[in-house]
Amino acid sequence: MKKWNIWLFALMIVGSLLTQCNQQPKVGKGEMLVSGKVEGLRKGTLYLQKFVDTLLTSIDSVTIKGSPDFSFITRIDSPELYYLSLTKDDGDSLKDRIPFFGETGKISINTRLKTFETSAQINGSENQNLYREYQSYMRKFNDQQLDMLQDYLDFQQSRSLEQADSVQKAMDYLIRRKYLYAINFASNHADKEIAPFIALAEVYDANLSLLDTLASRMTPEVAASKYGEKLQVYLAKRKADKDSLAQAK
Repeated sequence: MKKWNIWLFALMIVGSLLTQCNQQPKVGKGEMLVSGKVEGLRKGTLYLQKFVDTLLTSIDSVTIKGSPDFSFITRIDSPELYYLSLTKDDGDSLKDRIPFFGETGKISINTRLKTFETSAQINGSENQNLYREYQSYMRKFNDQQLDMLQDYLDFQQSRSLEQADSVQKAMDYLIRRKYLYAINFASNHADKEIAPFIALAEVYDANLSLLDTLASRMTPEVAASKYGEKLQVYLAKRKADKDSLAQAK
C-alpha cells in the first residue's frame, strides 16, 4: 500500500511538470518570446513597444491582475531595440520603460515594481549583452562630463576664466574620447546589429570616413538588417549632400 502511494505521488509530480511544460508558449521561426516577472506588481498594464518610423508604438499589451508573470510573442524580421513599458493602476501618470535589444528566440526580463528599469535582468539576446556593456561605459563618460560641467559653471560664476577654459578643453577631449569609443565598440562588433544601431543613435554626426569604414566592416547579415539598411541609406545621403556642397563651391 505504501509503495502504491509513493508511485502515485511520483506520477502526480511528473504530470504536473509535463503540464507546466505544455503551458509554456512555443516560439516559431522568425518569432520572439518575451516573458518574465515584475515582482511586486499586482495590477497594471505592460506594453511591448518599438519605434515604427519615428513613433514609439505599442505592438502588444497584457493586463496584470494578481500574478506578476507576463509573456508576449511577436514576429521579428531582424534584431532591434524594443521597450517593455508599464502603466500602473495607482494614479501615477508616469510610465516606466525598459529598453532591450530583441531578437528571435526567447528573451527573459525579470524586474521589481519599485525599481522597474534599474532592477531589470535581461537574458537571451547577444545584442542585449553588448548593449548593456556599451551602456555601462557610456555612463562613466556621462558622469565625468557632468562633473566637468559643474566645475566649468563654478569657475564661470567665480570669474576664474583661465580655469574655466582649462575645463572646457578637458570636456572637448572627453567628448572626442566618447565618440571614438563608440565607433571602436561598433567596429569591433560589426557582426552584430548593435553596430549600425550605435552608429545611427549615438554617433550619426561623426566623421563620414569613420562611419563609412564601420559600414564596410558589417557582415552581409547585419548589412541587410533594419539598422544596417538604415545606416547605408543615411551614409548615401550624407555623401550626396557633401558632393552637392562641393559642386556648389
